[in-house]
Amino acid sequence: MKRITRERRLTSEEASRYATIRQQVAEELPRLIERHEQRVASGAPLEQLVAQLKAAREAKGLSLADLTALTGIDRSALSKLETGQRANPTLETLMRYAQAVGKRLVVSLAEP
Repeated sequence: MKRITRERRLTSEEASRYATIRQQVAEELPRLIERHEQRVASGAPLEQLVAQLKAAREAKGLSLADLTALTGIDRSALSKLETGQRANPTLETLMRYAQAVGKRLVVSLAEP
């Protein structure tokens, strides 16, 4: 982290306000980290779906270049999707990918 230097010293009011903010952050940080971890864990079904799509592509003997020709989606975008670097694909992207490998995307709603 880069250290911030000031040309003047903080007033006691400013220092108190900053101390209050630091305390709030310290208190809220564990909850924020927990919520983040829950969101990451909830991405597991998407990771499984992408793995299934990749397996279907490989089973059909298609390269990413072939898939690009079939879907119109950029090869690098497809690669990032398959490697998990693109964590939030659109439904349109997933549907086009599924159709290109001879599958149909089915979306359902479930209780947490």
